[in-house]
Amino acid sequence: MSGLNKKKLFLALKIRMKENKSMKKGNNLKYLFVVLLLAVAGSSVKAQKTLEVGLFGGTSYYIGDLNPAIPYNMAQWGYGGVVRLNTSPRWTFKLSYSRGKVKGDDLVTKAVANRNLNFVSTINDFSLVSEFNFWDYFTGSKKSFFTPYLFGGVGFFLFNTKALDGTPLQPLGTEGQNAGFDGRKPYAKYGVAFPFGFGFKYSINDKLGLAFEWGMRKTFTDYIDDVSTTYYDNSVNDPYSDPTASHDAYEQRGNSKTNDWYNFTGITLTYKFDLYNKRNCHVGKW
Repeated sequence: MSGLNKKKLFLALKIRMKENKSMKKGNNLKYLFVVLLLAVAGSSVKAQKTLEVGLFGGTSYYIGDLNPAIPYNMAQWGYGGVVRLNTSPRWTFKLSYSRGKVKGDDLVTKAVANRNLNFVSTINDFSLVSEFNFWDYFTGSKKSFFTPYLFGGVGFFLFNTKALDGTPLQPLGTEGQNAGFDGRKPYAKYGVAFPFGFGFKYSINDKLGLAFEWGMRKTFTDYIDDVSTTYYDNSVNDPYSDPTASHDAYEQRGNSKTNDWYNFTGITLTYKFDLYNKRNCHVGKW
């Protein structure tokens, strides 16, 4: 090989080595950028995690056979507690307990003439829901301190229905459940519900958050009000099954095609606990 060819080969190898180093350097820079981006994102997510614990107060009402369509008719006081885990500016998971009474009376709502049924029931509601904020929100933020939101999830509830005079209705079998009429059996005093609704959040200061919420619960029982199907053939006058004593067996008493709903509406006041390393950024200053 001539000296000229050796020089050309050496020059080509040198250029190739420089290109490889340049490519490696570029790849390393890209890799470093991705790592830094992920690290920043991870730190940001970590910094955004907060826990809020608070109290709920407001009203409760129901929609069913004794109140088919009027919101807040015979509404009662309700209260409870909430725990919120804020995982990002837009998403929150909330565990809540709510307790309230729901009430209905044919003489007030006039849902059905000549029926004269009434009830009151205490609801104990346990719900786990996910909240979606329309705008970025942090309790304690000076920038993202207000947002409307939607929520939905799953819940479990217990109820104990009584007449307005305090008489428990489920043990009486007011639609023939105790007599086995038409194959009917006593109904359960608990069930699964699907809570959903909307609200507005507002940050009062670095630690306190305020929320107004309207929340409906779809249930799978028609007996929160102790009314669902038909009257039954009883030989003894039953003032809790047929107060007017003017109906025959199988005559319609309620609408079994629709289940009962209940609602909690009110205000929640929460206190924030930061779930991030104090060396990281502080959400409240964003």
